[in-house]
Amino acid sequence: MKKAPLLHGELSRLIATLGHGDALVIADAGLPVPPGIPVIDLALTRGVPSFEQVLKVILSEMQVERAEHAAEALERSPQVAELLQQSLPGVALSAVPHDIFKQRCRTARAIVRTGEFTPYANVMLFAGVVF
Repeated sequence: MKKAPLLHGELSRLIATLGHGDALVIADAGLPVPPGIPVIDLALTRGVPSFEQVLKVILSEMQVERAEHAAEALERSPQVAELLQQSLPGVALSAVPHDIFKQRCRTARAIVRTGEFTPYANVMLFAGVVF
């Protein structure tokens, strides 16, 4: 049995195969998924698992170089913006309009869907390198 925090096989495999600059999106339950983009759907019910829970587990295994989130979170869901800042120290974090964020999701390797119901609880994480 795996010892690290991330036990989900498909998600663990995805992170292990990310290359430098590849994007992984952690999404709330309502973010539209562009056609052709794989989805790892973790949502069980409203709030389960939460955006924060999934973010913490993914960050335990993924080297992140930079990240983007919807600028609307700053006003509509400031707790999400604050969580991202606290969870990604030393990582370049930028805010883009939500429509732009949704367009950029078309380039993601995959979208991880959570059970989060907080508006704009989405982040695009770009893989870094550990060397």
